[in-house]
Amino acid sequence: MPTITPCLWFDTQAEEAAEFYISVFGKGKILGIERYGEGSPSGLPAGSVMTVSFELDGQRFTGLNGGPMFTFSEAVSFEIPCVDQAEVDHYWLALSEGGEEGPCGWLKDKFGLSWQVVPNRLLELMQDPDREKAQRAVDAMMKMKKIDVAELERAAAAGAP
Repeated sequence: MPTITPCLWFDTQAEEAAEFYISVFGKGKILGIERYGEGSPSGLPAGSVMTVSFELDGQRFTGLNGGPMFTFSEAVSFEIPCVDQAEVDHYWLALSEGGEEGPCGWLKDKFGLSWQVVPNRLLELMQDPDREKAQRAVDAMMKMKKIDVAELERAAAAGAP
């Protein structure tokens, strides 16, 4: 199977976004930048960034400056599995700054791209064979913006003898 590379459409901020994501995730780099020539159909000036190829922890992305006609929506998001609350806090704080917090661990960053910041413990609790315990964890998560692992644990244990 060929490697799939997500292409993210920006108005004019593809390079800024790539640099931001690299700073947030720590393991990444710019792989290449292509620039518009004269008479670009995008209307962007010659010499401005057309595409930015970048990598985050081995996953390639392309950022395209295509103008304002398309924007991100929640229909597509990137999920970040987090090993603990410290990781949840790190990604939530960094990605939501200048963006918008949403329900259940979802947020939009300052570029409008949607992310799901999900602690692994939430998924474990949701898959617990005790369906009542799993449901209590889900009910607690549904009331949260940023996921609080300790609160999930308390809610899940609430029905324990």
